[in-house]
Amino acid sequence: MDLALLRTFVTVHRAGSFTRAAALLGLSQPAVTSQIRTLERQLGKPLFLRQARGVTPTTIGDELAHKAAPHLDALVEIAESGLDDESSLRTLHLAGPPEFTAERALPALTELTGDDGQGFALRASFGTAEEALEGLASGHHDLAISTARPRGALLTATPLCDEEHVLIAAPRWAERIGAEALCLKGAPALENLPVVEVHESLPFVSRYWASVFDSRPAASGTIIVPDLRAVLACAIAGAGLAVLPRYLCAAALADGTVAALNDPVVPPLRTYFLVVRTGTLAMPHIARAHEWLQRAAAAWC
Repeated sequence: MDLALLRTFVTVHRAGSFTRAAALLGLSQPAVTSQIRTLERQLGKPLFLRQARGVTPTTIGDELAHKAAPHLDALVEIAESGLDDESSLRTLHLAGPPEFTAERALPALTELTGDDGQGFALRASFGTAEEALEGLASGHHDLAISTARPRGALLTATPLCDEEHVLIAAPRWAERIGAEALCLKGAPALENLPVVEVHESLPFVSRYWASVFDSRPAASGTIIVPDLRAVLACAIAGAGLAVLPRYLCAAALADGTVAALNDPVVPPLRTYFLVVRTGTLAMPHIARAHEWLQRAAAAWC
């Protein structure tokens, strides 16, 4: 059996689409369709059910993918590792949100970039969850950190950790509001405060209000900056209230440069997922980074 046909089949199985598989393989869609039909004729059985959007594997298709994919991944690893250049480092391409990746993931992974014979080179890209997952699916990244769990069989997600969100402001704002007023009035006590956020839609503040106050924020953003670290800097400077991950503002809370305006019994949480293309954990450098981040995350929660 032609290994090229099997490689195309496994790619279609993971992508769930001839179109996406063609992009991943660098082939035209008709070429991918032709290869799948050839393989189906050789086996004498259908491997996919064609649907309006994408394809669904048959039982035979699932069974073939389960048996063939690990061996194909191993062959790709051997081919890409370079048999004649044992000194060269593999490169891990990581994508994720700028703040979490910079503050959490990269410091953990730099320990794996040494010259102990098992290290790798590291390249990082920052972006939204959608951008990270699209880049991962198209083969631009090896590993993605995302706050969205991907759907379909192409990508495999593992919960990494939960982050707690905290409502903060400079001490003068906390004194102006007063803890008692917040307890009695709830969200209305915060209506006249300026807000610092990462987007006009107030994603962090809106999520916090919905979870804690069961309402929507009445205020609009006073300062909009597309980085949570800049949000923290503005909050410290007294620009207004903000909702931030606790890991990002823990030091500022500890030294008193910001204060927590509320202490809900059940704080809002957001889950991070570690995402790979299905089957690529057979590659040692990706598997090692994946395992290392999971171990490191045990101390982050």
